[in-house]
Parts: sequence; structure tokens; C-alpha cells
Amino acid sequence: MPIYNVTKESFEKIKESGQRVLIDFYAEWCGPCKMIAPFIHEIEKEQPELIIAKINVDELTSIAIEYGIQSIPTLLVMEKGEIVNKAVGYRTKEQILELLK
Repeated sequence: MPIYNVTKESFEKIKESGQRVLIDFYAEWCGPCKMIAPFIHEIEKEQPELIIAKINVDELTSIAIEYGIQSIPTLLVMEKGEIVNKAVGYRTKEQILELLK
């Protein structure tokens, strides 16, 4: 599946999809966010069944607040609309893959 740059409306559809979702909370000015971006793109190619949603915290502050995002990057893994894993801060590709297990 492609990587989605989320809007408030599309996020609701993604959550309700019932599929496994990796959510990347980021900001354009965030150095560590830029460092994990290539890993996210690699994972998207390797796991096409996974939905990847990118949420810019500067643009969608309400969603960031709803999920208690206080630091970025924050990665959430959701299944059936429920959070099943979370990581805050820079992660290697291997660490991100561990979140998805």
C-alpha cells in the first residue's frame, strides 16, 4: 500500500480499515524524523499489506493531542483501530520492524 499523508478525514478511514497500520508522527523541521523516513519507505516496499500513515504534528495537532504525542518521531502500530505498539524517538529499521511483529 502507498504511504498516506493523512488528513483528519482520511485518518478515520484508515483506522476503520481493520488493517495493520504504522503511523509516523513527524514534523518537517524534525531531524530524527527525516532520518527514519528512508526506513519507512523501505518497509512500505517490503510489506505492501501494511498501511503507513504519516501525520504532520504541525498540521494535525488535534490528532497528535488525541494520541498524547509529546515527542517526535513517534511511531504507533494499530490493529483494528487499537494501538498495539509504540516507540518514541529515532529507531533503526530493525527496531521499527520489531514494532511490527
